[in-house]
Amino acid sequence: MPSISTLNSSQFLPKTFFFFFFFFFSISIFSLVNARSIKSTHHHSVELDESLTYLWPLPAQFTSGNDTLTVDPNLTLDFTGNGGSGGGSAVVEEAFERYKKIIFKHGSKLAKSGEYFDVNRVTVIVHSDNDELQLGVDESYSLLVTKSNERSIIGGVSIEANSVYGALRGLETLSQLCKFDYGVKTVQIHKAPWFIQDKPRFAYRGLLLDTSRHYLPIEIIKQIIESMSYAKLNVLHWHIIDEESFPLEVPSYPNLWKGAYTKWERYTVEDAIEIVDFAKMRGINVMAEVDVPGHAESWGAGYPDLWPSPSCKEPLDVSKNYTFDVISGILADMRKIFPFELFHLGGDEVNTTCWTTTPHVKQWLQDHNMTAKDAYQYFVLKAQEIAISHNWTPVNWEETFNNFPSKLNPRTVVHNWLVGDVCAKAVASGFRCIWSNQGYWYLDHLDVPWEEVYYAEPLEGIKSISEQNLVLGGEVCMWGETADASDVQQTIWPRAAAAAERLWSDKETTSSRNTTSTALQRLEYFRCLLTRRGVPAAPVTNFYARRPPLGPGSCYEQ
Repeated sequence: MPSISTLNSSQFLPKTFFFFFFFFFSISIFSLVNARSIKSTHHHSVELDESLTYLWPLPAQFTSGNDTLTVDPNLTLDFTGNGGSGGGSAVVEEAFERYKKIIFKHGSKLAKSGEYFDVNRVTVIVHSDNDELQLGVDESYSLLVTKSNERSIIGGVSIEANSVYGALRGLETLSQLCKFDYGVKTVQIHKAPWFIQDKPRFAYRGLLLDTSRHYLPIEIIKQIIESMSYAKLNVLHWHIIDEESFPLEVPSYPNLWKGAYTKWERYTVEDAIEIVDFAKMRGINVMAEVDVPGHAESWGAGYPDLWPSPSCKEPLDVSKNYTFDVISGILADMRKIFPFELFHLGGDEVNTTCWTTTPHVKQWLQDHNMTAKDAYQYFVLKAQEIAISHNWTPVNWEETFNNFPSKLNPRTVVHNWLVGDVCAKAVASGFRCIWSNQGYWYLDHLDVPWEEVYYAEPLEGIKSISEQNLVLGGEVCMWGETADASDVQQTIWPRAAAAAERLWSDKETTSSRNTTSTALQRLEYFRCLLTRRGVPAAPVTNFYARRPPLGPGSCYEQ
């Protein structure tokens, strides 16, 4: 896994230091909390800046007015597909029902006979009946919210999109415009009429989820996928397997999941298909990862022959055809589960010591006139061939590009995580790139503040348009060493939303409409929207991510 572990400082400092450090730290914290508790005895009312547009991520173009419209609790969907023909869309219809539950969460009083609402239907027009979900699917949409009067026969809400997935993004935006008024107990849309034309800046807007360091139950994964759709993220990079555990069922090699922590911490084939289908209904692709040849020690729990030796277990044994037979079997089985065109083959942090110190592997290297670095290249390229034979486009961590760029298959997508300028070098060489610079977008780095996540730029140092177009986008990475079902969502949100706006919203739009102060207010608002929707998003501004609030206060100022 591309993650830099922190040194255990207790190895280097005497225990007396920790006693005094802890003593003074405790006094400082007590003083801070005490000061805050005294301060918090005064009632503090929070006023939201009504001039701001509380939509996240910010749309590409929009205009608004001064009207307030009421929304009918019996809101109906009027769907037109394929450029004018009738017929329904399960993707749109299920999304409409989901968003209705969100919008009318307060159980607004049902319309009385004769009661008038400004908005009583949502018209969705989709120009294609193709609901295949792949990289680069058209997610653009236009959204019109108007009040019907003598000059307007439209009235209500209309969403127009080229694909059902564009319609999904429009429904999300609509849901964020709808606000419950506690005084009149009615859902309202403020600042109407709205006209929004929107499309994503990048085709690939991802979140990596690591289920090897800690197993995550399916329900938690689904909750995370649901929350991703609120921020218009569209790829779940599922880092299923690593050296610590192998939780996935592989029918061709049924002993592989003996590498799971326990027999209860596993994913069946049916579980994985369920996750993929659940994600698709929210416009989210699932990209699986099998990280080879390193990060694979857990494979040997079921098939010890994959280890170079029982005492030297990683990387996988490069000298045996059997190793590649197993990889081929895994990928053949996974191809039946994961329809997304991208497949991640890892390739990072490969320590070849086992190859050079295990006699039979060392002999194989000599027989093939290979150095350990040559064997690393051989392994990566062979795994790429297997993935391509299954009609996948291979994605590899940047070490593969850093070590043998001219040898990689030209279809390779380089995944940058370690060095800042790798995407610039990769696209200059004609490769496509995904940006995940660990200094900003590794969510397990808890001391990276939201501003650094927000202002990080995937196109940094890339000037030509043709090279910029080779940057597919980026993803935030939720490595799981210190995250499990108890805290993973607090660690993801709200910082992942900061990256989500960078990946969706036009840079000029966010720059012209945002200062750091207004971006913070909007992000705090979105964080509260997440919590209202049942997502346990942490406060925005705490020094360490996922920390709870330090004292009383409004959700909108934390």
